[in-house]
Amino acid sequence: MLSGLRHFVSDVGHWLTERRWRVLVVLVAGMAVAAAGLGGYLLATDDDGSEEAEGPGPQVLVQEVPQPEATEALGFPAFATANTTRVAGTDPIANAAGVALAVYPSAGGVAGPAAVALVDAADWPAGIAAASLAADPIGAPLLVTEGGEVPELTADALRALAPSGSPETNERQAFSIGAAARSDGLETLEVEGANAAEVAAGIARLRARLVGGEPQHVVLASSDEPAFAMPAASWAARSGDPVLFVQRNSVPGATLQALRDYEGVPVYVLGPESAISPDAMRQIKQVAPEALRVGADEPVANAIAFARLADGAFGWNINDPGHGLVFANADRPLDAAAAAPLSASGTWGPLLVTDDATAVPGPLRGYLLDLKPGYEDDPTRAVYNHAWLIGDTGAFEVAFQAQVDELIALAPIRSGTGSTELAPPPGTTEPEPRADSGGQDSGADR
Repeated sequence: MLSGLRHFVSDVGHWLTERRWRVLVVLVAGMAVAAAGLGGYLLATDDDGSEEAEGPGPQVLVQEVPQPEATEALGFPAFATANTTRVAGTDPIANAAGVALAVYPSAGGVAGPAAVALVDAADWPAGIAAASLAADPIGAPLLVTEGGEVPELTADALRALAPSGSPETNERQAFSIGAAARSDGLETLEVEGANAAEVAAGIARLRARLVGGEPQHVVLASSDEPAFAMPAASWAARSGDPVLFVQRNSVPGATLQALRDYEGVPVYVLGPESAISPDAMRQIKQVAPEALRVGADEPVANAIAFARLADGAFGWNINDPGHGLVFANADRPLDAAAAAPLSASGTWGPLLVTDDATAVPGPLRGYLLDLKPGYEDDPTRAVYNHAWLIGDTGAFEVAFQAQVDELIALAPIRSGTGSTELAPPPGTTEPEPRADSGGQDSGADR
C-alpha cells in the first residue's frame, strides 16, 4: 500500500510539473477527512497488506483554477502601483460604492458610517454639495441612485455599510438629496429643491442644523461649468464648508438668501470669469462684499490653484511633498463627489482633474514635480505621496496612472549637483495677505 502511495505522490508531482498553468486547490475539510480516512485504512489492513474491509473512502475535492495567462489579468498596474490606487468603476454608481467601502470597510467588527447621502446619477451638483455631509462629525459617504431606483451595486454597498444612525445624524441612516431614490428600510431625511441652488442651500441648512452654528467659510461654484466646480467637493468633505451654486451670469435667489443668512462668513468664488462672469460677481458682492475669486482659466489649472491656495484657515495649501491626492476626469463631474470621502480620511487629499485620459497634462505634471518627495540617506524616514484615481481606463489609461506614479514617487537626492530637475522651485498662487484674517487670498477679483 505504501508503495502505491509513493507512486500516487510521484504521479501528482508529474501532473503538476506538466501543467504549471494550473493550481491544485484542496479544501481543508477534505484534507482533514482524508487524513483520518487514511489512518483508518492503514489500521484496517492486515500485516500482509490485505484489506479486511472496504469502508467508505474520503472524498478529496480538487478544483482546477486557471492561472492568468497574461500579466494584465492580475490587475496590475491598472489596479494599483507603488504610489497609486484606482477605484475602477465604469460609472459614478460603482465609484461611489467602491470609495464608500474603501473608507468604511465595515468588516472584522469595524463599524460602518452612521449615515449615507444618496444622490441621483443625473444630478452632479447635488453630489458636489452633498460632499459636505462626508465631513466630521456626520461622516456620510455618497452613494448613487438612478432613475428613481436603487441600483444593485448601491444596494450591495448599503447592506455592507449598514448605516446605524447617530445623534450627529439625528438618528437618520440616510439623506436623500434632490431627486435621489429612497432606500427601503432606512430612516431617511429628504433634502428637496427645484434646482441645484435650492438643493445646495437645503444641504447647507441641514448640516448647520445637525452640527450647530454657522460654517467657517462658503464656497460658490458654477452650476453651468461642472469641470470648474469639481474641486469644491473635496474641500467640502475636508472642511464641512457648504458649496452653493451660481450661474454664469446670475446668482439664484436661494444662493443669495443663504449668503445673507451667513453674513460675515468668508466667501470664495471658485472658477474664472468664463464660468462665473463679472456680472455674477457683482451680484455676489452686493450681499458678500469681501467675496474672493480663486482658481484659474481652465479646469486643470483651476484645480491646481485651489489645491495650492492658502488663506488663513481656508485652503489646502498643498505646496510641499508628503500628501494624498485624488484624481478625476473633468468629463465625469459626479466622480468628484463620489471620491469626496477620500479627502476626509486616509491621506486627506485635494481633488485634481485632467482633461486628458492618456497622459498627464503639462500644468499637472509641473505641479506633481513640485510635490515630489526625496531622501538623502534613509528612505524609511522620508515623507511619501499617494494618489487615488477615480474611474476605469476610460477615465485614465494605464499610461496616465504609470506617469502619476513616477511623478509622485520618492526619489534619492544627491546633494551638490545644483540640479533642480528632481523638484523645481514650487510655483505659487498663494494670495496676498488679507487684512481681516492675517492670511492670504488669491489676489483676484475683490
